[in-house]
Amino acid sequence: MSIHSSKHALTTYASIFLFLLIEISTPIKVIAGDPHFISFRSPNLYPEGLAWDPTKQHFLTGSFHHRTISSISDAGVVQTLISDSSLPENVTVLGLAVDSRNNRVLAAIHAVQPLPPFNALAAYDLKSGQRLFLSLLPSDEHAIANDVAVDFNGNAYVTNSIGNFIWKVNAKGEASIFSKSPRFTEHPVDRDTPYSFCGLNGIAYVSSGGYLLVGQSNTGKMFKVDAEDGTARHVLLNEDLTAPDGVVLRSDGVVLVVSPEVNKLWFLKSNSGWNEGVVYDKIDLDDEGYPTSVVARERDKAYVLYGYFSEGVLGNSERESFRIEEVRSPKESEDENVWIYVMIGFGLVYFLYWRFQMGQLVKNMDKKIN
Repeated sequence: MSIHSSKHALTTYASIFLFLLIEISTPIKVIAGDPHFISFRSPNLYPEGLAWDPTKQHFLTGSFHHRTISSISDAGVVQTLISDSSLPENVTVLGLAVDSRNNRVLAAIHAVQPLPPFNALAAYDLKSGQRLFLSLLPSDEHAIANDVAVDFNGNAYVTNSIGNFIWKVNAKGEASIFSKSPRFTEHPVDRDTPYSFCGLNGIAYVSSGGYLLVGQSNTGKMFKVDAEDGTARHVLLNEDLTAPDGVVLRSDGVVLVVSPEVNKLWFLKSNSGWNEGVVYDKIDLDDEGYPTSVVARERDKAYVLYGYFSEGVLGNSERESFRIEEVRSPKESEDENVWIYVMIGFGLVYFLYWRFQMGQLVKNMDKKIN
């Protein structure tokens, strides 16, 4: 091999290496572009709950005024997935949970006063839209069936925001009061807040430990509830949350909690199986839209629902436009950027070392040729 050929090969290899380095870093910038914004239109919908269907790759929402569950695509196309006219008139479809293993969606149903009391869990087949069961939730006092989570066995857990307890509905639709732990009522409530009436609210199932994480709106506390026997303990956090509503667990173990009262989203993590945890980041949300629910989809991307639910409660029936927005942790984004630069740095170091070695190789080959 001639000197010219050796140098040409070295230059070619270097060009290929730099090209690959640029190509590796470019997609990361694309992924970290502007957050996804979905605007959708549906007259008088006023959704409170949001769920993600990983099979069909679309969002699901309920409605304050309609006995419906709607699907919403990434492009904002709305379709009525389920319309259940057999439900009592004017009931509200609140929390939703997708049970992918059984191909169904679970919906907490509540009748807002002054309507006759009605609290139930409805299960619908995601493919046909057929109702699988409607389970009335037992209570001797005023109740609000608010949010729902589901475990891998198809058991559903529904929060009662007034009675501060949790119902359980098994895969067959049999309902019972599951947890009335005294932990739920041991913390003081500020009766001057507009959300003082609302106790247990958002709920998520942690499959790795077999327990539930439940937020309590009027105290700002979070509880860890054993999914077998219903025993509960207070999760010690480095700060209380203000009027927490929707709760979601990401696949990496991070918990996101949203509050429509203070327009805030918290990012929480724990190294102790949620005996205690820390709020490691929080972001301000848009103060218009009343964000009540948060979901996680593929690659742990998080989305918040702006359903203007408070307008619906106050009797507004004229709104048509609602939205779903992707939300990100600034601290996580900073960490990702640091790792990108670290990896590029390692790549450059490796490249320089490789170039030095190739230079030595070329010199040795030239000596042999000469």
